[in-house]
Amino acid sequence: MNVSERTIADVATIQAIRALLARHGRGVDRADMETISQCYHADATVDYGFFNGPASEFATLLAAAGNESPVSLHRAGQSWVSLNGREAKGESYVTAYAPAMDGSGNGRQRLICGRYLDRFTYERGEWKIAHRRYVLDVAISRNGAFAPPPLSPLSAYCPSGGHRSADAGMALLARAKAALPIHPKENDMTDLSTGVSPELIDRAISTQQLATLTAAYCRGTDRTDADLLKTLFHDDSVVMSGAFNGNGQDFAVAICEIIRTHFRQAFHSTANQWFEVDGDAAIGESYVIAATTMREGGASMLTGGRYIDRFARKDGVWKFSERHFVCDWVMEHPAPEQEDPDIAALPLRGKQGIDDPVYAFWK
Repeated sequence: MNVSERTIADVATIQAIRALLARHGRGVDRADMETISQCYHADATVDYGFFNGPASEFATLLAAAGNESPVSLHRAGQSWVSLNGREAKGESYVTAYAPAMDGSGNGRQRLICGRYLDRFTYERGEWKIAHRRYVLDVAISRNGAFAPPPLSPLSAYCPSGGHRSADAGMALLARAKAALPIHPKENDMTDLSTGVSPELIDRAISTQQLATLTAAYCRGTDRTDADLLKTLFHDDSVVMSGAFNGNGQDFAVAICEIIRTHFRQAFHSTANQWFEVDGDAAIGESYVIAATTMREGGASMLTGGRYIDRFARKDGVWKFSERHFVCDWVMEHPAPEQEDPDIAALPLRGKQGIDDPVYAFWK
């Protein structure tokens, strides 16, 4: 393999490992033992402190605990992966929304921030986890619980997360996968020691382009930039967000007006992304946390959920064919009596519209 092929091979390997991390988060949040187990080699081990032993037993424990709890969201963010042939090491930052009940039966909403220290190995054509150690960094806990909203009219319907096959997101993802023309193996990973194929190169490049597309969506939404959002959706695209359900081009205008009317500021952050590319079609799942401040009263809200996407490449450009939002949890915070002095010392603020600092920077 020449240097360029080796670089592409390494990029494809890191993308495969990050997709593995996303599948693991999906398995935990859906309380699905089989999905969790498939992320580990048969002899893999884990060390979480409260459990130190075979990953197969840990998968059973996680699934059982998840089935008895409200829906969680394990969101792997930035990861640093070091490759060494058929072995790799990774440090991945993860933010977990893990609700619980206290001894009196009252709800607790917890954000647990830590890191996965993973050893991966490539065996029988797949990258999987050989050993995982969890490091806790920060834990935030508050009284409260999230109750999914009642059934809304179809024009404003937003699906809620669930466990196993009852999860609306998995139904949407299965529908999207059924629309793919070929259905490649979910863990398709060529033996890269023999070289890289044109298909592998295209998948690696397309995966990065899809990640960039989803990042552009966040900017367009938070900056209320309807013109930018319109460039991200095909003309016949469909969006189901709850705030607006309909054509993607119409959504681009409507969501900006909704945010301008109801929110002082919005901040959408995606991570834990999983994509499957098949020629000019692709599907994806992205975990999102949205932080918003209400225009009236100044209360703030954190919303956690997932985007289930279908993409199509036309004339060489990837755009959304469908985007569906699945809501997993919401945390509400009252407006502070006064701004924290440390926050007040940060003068450069995000804005809606072209006055936001990014537009001058991006020229």
